[in-house]
Amino acid sequence: MKPNYFRNLTTFVQRKNLKKMKKIIMTFALSVLMVANMAAQAVPTAKQVIDNYITALGGKQKLESVKTLSMKNSISVMGMEMEGKTIKKDNKFKSSQSMMGQEMVQVFDGEKGFANQMGQKVDFPADQVEKLKTAKLMDALGLDAAKIKTVEKTAIDGKDYFVLSSDEGKSYFDAKTGLLFKSENEKGNMIIKKYADVDGIKFVEEMSLDAAGQQIEIKNTDIKINQPVSDDEFKL
Repeated sequence: MKPNYFRNLTTFVQRKNLKKMKKIIMTFALSVLMVANMAAQAVPTAKQVIDNYITALGGKQKLESVKTLSMKNSISVMGMEMEGKTIKKDNKFKSSQSMMGQEMVQVFDGEKGFANQMGQKVDFPADQVEKLKTAKLMDALGLDAAKIKTVEKTAIDGKDYFVLSSDEGKSYFDAKTGLLFKSENEKGNMIIKKYADVDGIKFVEEMSLDAAGQQIEIKNTDIKINQPVSDDEFKL
């Protein structure tokens, strides 16, 4: 009787342990599945990234309230300094820089535009004109989630970024702040070093460009919004 009793007891304990092991395995499997789902959900959609960016800049309503924008620009390239100014109104803009007595100007009146460098006037190409016609004064409002092909998550120097890729290049948005940090395209790379707050809206204050291996530093100062700007500024 005793051998059978112990044998039955051993079998009972083994069965109980087997059930426990099955529960542990099932719990572990479900945990792994939940972690995998959470990891998949950690990458937002393109629209969410863009919406977060607009919110981080000050919010859609604030950005849409900007009707005119003006700022001074300081550009450093190849050891030379250029001073300039940028003016925007609706989809019109004028950008001018001067260096060593020479002035470079770009103007778009809402329908057509040109660049004037060293006395040579060159009309904007048709494809550029078409983009400028539909451009928003605040660039962030012109971002279109439908044009984004992929959304990825990557780390740079220990910080997480969401990367939006399209035919025009890649844009890196800080996963924590939502702000644009870096952009890459066939013309070069841009890194935003500092933002400035103007009336509750964030504008790029300092950025670095790498164009064909040439390093360019840009600083924007005296940023003003909704100041009177005459259409005469954009006459061609």
